[in-house]
Amino acid sequence: MKIYKRIIEHYGTSNQKIKAIEELSELTFEIARDLQGNAAPHKIAEELADVEIMLEQLKRIYENHYKVELWKEHKLNRMEVRLNEST
Repeated sequence: MKIYKRIIEHYGTSNQKIKAIEELSELTFEIARDLQGNAAPHKIAEELADVEIMLEQLKRIYENHYKVELWKEHKLNRMEVRLNEST
């Protein structure tokens, strides 16, 4: 999507890397709240959306979208093998 490129150009790569760290931290906080029994499903959904947006920007910043997809496939296949071995 062109919007990701526009965001990166507007705010700069360094700022967006910092923003990604912030958004990951906010998601971590909401998951921790959930584990403590203080679930806020709407906040988790919001933070997940923020993190996904930032991940898309990071793939563009690092120009590694294809490599990320390959790693995801590799890791999911490996997990499938482990799951099959444990059943």
